[in-house]
Amino acid sequence: MNKPLKLIKIGNSTGVILPKEVLARLRVGQGDEVFLSESPSGFTLSAHNADFAAAMAAAEEIMREDRDILAVLAR
Repeated sequence: MNKPLKLIKIGNSTGVILPKEVLARLRVGQGDEVFLSESPSGFTLSAHNADFAAAMAAAEEIMREDRDILAVLAR
């Protein structure tokens, strides 16, 4: 999909109007958060936080590896 997006003034900031088709594909609505990430090919807009997902994956790996230690600490 290649659509031009319109920038509008919102107070002292600038906003972008996303078409309803884009909102539907992202499964977001008014008031939801979206995340802008820089990638080698430009920018990516997504409905989930890639940094948070990476941190959670690292935490899950630690929990798998150190399950016995964490069980002792939980007592």
